[in-house]
Amino acid sequence: MEKKKYGLLSNIDSPADLRKLSLDQLPELCRELRQDIIDEVSVNPGHFASSLGVVELTVALHYVFNTPEDRIVWDVGHQAYGHKILTGRRDTFCTNRQFGGIRPFPSPEESVYDTFTCGHASNSISAALGMAVAAKKTGNPNRHVVAVIGDGAMSGGLAFEGLNNVSSTPNDMLVVLNDNDMSIDRAVGGMEQYLINLDTNDTYNKLRYKLSSWMRQKGYLNDNRRNSIIRLNNAIKSAMAHQQNLFEGMNIRYFGPFDGHDVKNVVSILRRIKDMKGPKLLHLHTVKGKGYKPAEEHATIWHAPGKFDPTTGERLVGDTSHVPPKYQEVFGHTLLELARQNERIVGVTPAMPTGCSMNIMMKAMPDRCFDVGIAEGHAVTFSGGMAKDGLQPFCNIYSAFSQRAYDNIIHDLAILNLPVVLCLDRAGLVGQDGPTHHGAFDIAALRPIPNLTISAPMDEWELRKLMYTAQLPGKGTFVIRYPRGRGVKVDWRCPLEAVEVGTGRKLHEGSDAAVLSFGPLGNDVEQAIKKIEDDTKSILRRTPSIAHYDMRFVKPLDSKILEEMGRRFKKILTIEDGSKEGGFGSAILEWMDDHGFTPRVVRMGLPDAFVPHGTVEEERKLCHLDPESIRQALLELCK
Repeated sequence: MEKKKYGLLSNIDSPADLRKLSLDQLPELCRELRQDIIDEVSVNPGHFASSLGVVELTVALHYVFNTPEDRIVWDVGHQAYGHKILTGRRDTFCTNRQFGGIRPFPSPEESVYDTFTCGHASNSISAALGMAVAAKKTGNPNRHVVAVIGDGAMSGGLAFEGLNNVSSTPNDMLVVLNDNDMSIDRAVGGMEQYLINLDTNDTYNKLRYKLSSWMRQKGYLNDNRRNSIIRLNNAIKSAMAHQQNLFEGMNIRYFGPFDGHDVKNVVSILRRIKDMKGPKLLHLHTVKGKGYKPAEEHATIWHAPGKFDPTTGERLVGDTSHVPPKYQEVFGHTLLELARQNERIVGVTPAMPTGCSMNIMMKAMPDRCFDVGIAEGHAVTFSGGMAKDGLQPFCNIYSAFSQRAYDNIIHDLAILNLPVVLCLDRAGLVGQDGPTHHGAFDIAALRPIPNLTISAPMDEWELRKLMYTAQLPGKGTFVIRYPRGRGVKVDWRCPLEAVEVGTGRKLHEGSDAAVLSFGPLGNDVEQAIKKIEDDTKSILRRTPSIAHYDMRFVKPLDSKILEEMGRRFKKILTIEDGSKEGGFGSAILEWMDDHGFTPRVVRMGLPDAFVPHGTVEEERKLCHLDPESIRQALLELCK
C-alpha cells in the first residue's frame, strides 16, 4: 500500500490535521498507521513491535491534546514511530535511522513535537514533572503535560524517584502506563506482576469523578479536604479489594487498567481526565506487536527484526554459516562454557538476555542467571552482593547503559575490589541507534577508578581468553569491553587460556613509528599497515617501518611495552573506539610524561561530540577511524 493511497493518513501532516477527523474515523486511521509502520520497517529495519503496540495510544494522545503546545514526553523511544509519522515526518520516515536521515529516537533537535531526549529508559516521569512545574512558573498554567512510560521502563529506579516527587510536588500531569508486560525480552520482577494483577472498576471511577466535580462546584471540596478524602477512599478500596494500589497510595489518581487498543474509548478516557487537578496515572494494557501476528507471537524476536517480508512474515536473514560470529554470541557461548567449569559463576543482565546472548546460559542453567529488569544500578550492586559472599558474577550491560550505574561501580564494587566481571557490550560506535547508544565514554569514565582492571579484546580469541582470566581467583573487579557486530574469525573457538593482566602483545615489528591499539580497531591497523607495505612496494619506494602493539589493557598499562616505546620511538600513534578525551591515548600520554619520555603522540579516537546515527562504517568514516583514515594518519606520522 503506497502512502499516497492511504485514505486518511496521506492527508495528515501534523496533529492539527488529525484533530479534524471524527471519532469514528480513528480506527481506520490506526489501521493505516499500523500498516505504514509494517511496510516501512520491513525494508528499512528498526524497532518494530513496540511502535505497533502503541498505535491507538499515539493517535488518541495527539487527538485529545493540543500538541506541540501540550507536551507528550515519550519514554523508551522504541515506541515512537507512529508519533514521528503523525508529526510531519511521514514522507521522510523512509530515512529513519539512516545516515543523514531522521533520528532513531525522539529528539527536540529534530522536531518541536519531540519534547525530550529518548533512547534509554525510565526518564519520562522526571522530565515531564520538570516541564509541568516549568509551565506553572513561566505563565503557562493551562499547558498539559503527559509522560508515556512502558516497555518495562517502570521497573527502573528513576521512574520510582520521579513518582515519589510527583506525589509531593504540586502538578496536574498525567502519566500513561503502556503496560505490555515486555521490555525487549519478557518483563520481569514484582512490579510487572503487580501491574498484571492490578484492577480498578471503570464505573467506580466515573462515579467518583462526577461526585468530586459536584462537591468542588458547591464549594465543599478544597485541596486539603480532597487529599483527606482520597486517603480515606484509598484505604476503604484497598480493604475491600484486598490489594493496595501503589499509585493511589502515593496520592496519584489511578485509572485503569483499560484496553489500550480501543482507540475510541482511550480518547473518551483522556477527555474525561484531561483537566482533572493533581497528578493522574492512566493504566493501559497493550500487546507488543499488535496487529502483526508474527510480532504478537514472538515479541522479543520482533523487537528489532531486521528486514522481513510484510506479507508472509518471513525474516530475510542471510546465510551466516561462513561468516564470523557476533561478539555477543561468543560471549554467550563462552560464558556457558566457563559456567560448566566453575560452579561459582552466575550471570546478571538488566533486561537484555537476548541482546547480550546471556539467554544461552539462561536456557541451560536458568537457576544461575538473573534478569533484573531495566535496572542497571541494581544489576551492579546485586552482583556485588553475590560476589561479597562467594559467587563470581558476570554482569553484562551495554556500555552506554552502564553509565547509569557509575556510582554503583565505584561504591559497590571497586571500593572492596569485589570479583565481578563487568562485560560492557556495544562498546564504541553502535550504528543506527545513534548517540544515545554509542559506547563512547566507558574508558574515560572508568579509568580513574582504583582497583579496576579494564580490558578490550582485539578479536574473538582474545575475548574468550579475557573472560577466562577474569574469573580466576584474585582478579577483583574486571571490566571487558567489546563492540557490537561481528568479529574477524570464523573459527572463533580457541582453548581457554589465561593472559597476564596488564600485558600487551607485539603484532608487527617496525622502527619508524609505533601504533598502540586498544580493542578491535587493531584489526584495521593491521589492514592499514599491510596496505602501506603493498602500495610502497608496488612503486619501488621505501616502505615506512611501522610497529604495532595490541595493548589489551588500559588499566593496568603494560609498562614494559611503553618503556620500549619511549626509548625506541619518537613517533607514536594511539587508536581506540572510545572518547579521545581522557581515554586510552590520554593514558599513554600521561604515562610517557610521568616517566620522562617525550615522543610525539598522535591520538585517534571518537571526537568531543555526539556522533550521529548511520551504519558503523559511515560513522567510523565520519570520525576518521576507518582503515583509509588510519593509513593516511600513519603515512603522515612517518613523514
